[in-house]
Amino acid sequence: MTTEDVLLTADADGVRTLTLNRPKAYNSLTVELKESLLAALRAAADDNTVRAIVITGSGKAFCAGQDLKEHVGLLQAGDPAPLHTVSEHYNPIVRTIVEMPKPVIAAVNGPAAGAGAAFAYASDLRIAASSANFLMAFANVGLGPDSGASWTLQRLIGLGRAAELMLLARTVDAEEARRLGLVGEVVADDELAARAQKIAAKLASGPSVAYAKIKSTLSAAAESTLEEALAAEDAAQSALGATADHAEAVEAFVGKRKPVFQGK
Repeated sequence: MTTEDVLLTADADGVRTLTLNRPKAYNSLTVELKESLLAALRAAADDNTVRAIVITGSGKAFCAGQDLKEHVGLLQAGDPAPLHTVSEHYNPIVRTIVEMPKPVIAAVNGPAAGAGAAFAYASDLRIAASSANFLMAFANVGLGPDSGASWTLQRLIGLGRAAELMLLARTVDAEEARRLGLVGEVVADDELAARAQKIAAKLASGPSVAYAKIKSTLSAAAESTLEEALAAEDAAQSALGATADHAEAVEAFVGKRKPVFQGK
């Protein structure tokens, strides 16, 4: 792809890396970028050669959230498109990330605000560069949370902290994000891409059917009673116990060798 594309795609070792590519605008989200990201996520979900996904940004930012210049311009022109972007773009993007039957890693290479931060929260794993920070900026522009942030953020750090970050619109740097549980680890800026690829490649070589079940049972448990969670776990284990990957893992353990998973 050319550097003019708003979204770059690269494949290596079963990992598809999606790079938001509007660096001069801090990768803020235009209609074109939102539609490109949604299409790319759906394509990755359907592609059997893709076993893990990395989302990152080009330049100094991960994603500054909604492109307010485009937003205001459309509103002033009487275009109703901005009023529908939550239902047409943000909600489907977050649903696709959360429901993706494959691990999604957010490699947060710089500031992440608004919907951009919410995309990271929706991902399964978050790795931050030391220059990264997070900002729930919705209140600053007279709006409430979108892109699933009301659902994902409190599950990561608790209701009280989520309310604090949203009401005060306070910037959280990378180290505080790690302490709060927003990210799993913080690495030097120049190490982020390699670290994210290493973790994603490890997941891509793993038992992908099990990963899909882990994601779905965790999501179900977040909304269920203990009994419902136990039933979902039972169903998942019964299904996974019959997979070739489970048989391979057991045989490899007994044979004292490394398993080779096929995602079956």
